[in-house]
Amino acid sequence: MIRAVVLAFAFLFGVTIAHAQTLDPQNTIYLELKDGRVVIKLRPDLAPKHVEQIKALVRQGFYDGIVFHRVIDGFMAQTGDPTGTGMGGSKLPNLPAEFTPQPFNRGTLGMARSNDPNSANSQFFICFQPAPFLNSKYTVFGEVVSGMEFVDKIKKGDQAQNGTVKSPDKIVSMHVMADVK
Repeated sequence: MIRAVVLAFAFLFGVTIAHAQTLDPQNTIYLELKDGRVVIKLRPDLAPKHVEQIKALVRQGFYDGIVFHRVIDGFMAQTGDPTGTGMGGSKLPNLPAEFTPQPFNRGTLGMARSNDPNSANSQFFICFQPAPFLNSKYTVFGEVVSGMEFVDKIKKGDQAQNGTVKSPDKIVSMHVMADVK
């Protein structure tokens, strides 16, 4: 029994190391949450302008301490607004849409925006479940490759209030893998 547990641990640890070695450090983000680390693979092949803006904001420390202001159970967790209201953004310019047919699956990261398709700035969301109604209507810029169990633990909001969260969870910190020493 102990041998089986040790072998299972070694296998899982080995797979994690092998997977980490295949990620591009310049296009991988560590999202630190209260419950653990989420590893995000950025997709410059799908949304190069969005990926560059996200990396620039991460490197500025923009996301550190920002809350998940809108979290809808079974749908997504949204963050990236320094005001915590869903109405704010960064001082960087809004981005033109980079819509693709890439589907919104569990763990997909998409850019939040207003009714104007060219209004994405700093707010993004992580899907808890597939959301095909978003396909080709929002920009996909990344995907969770490990740590989705920590995303699942983000405090959910009030369904009657469109996911507004009282005492919301925060991003502890975000870093580009290449910048972590």
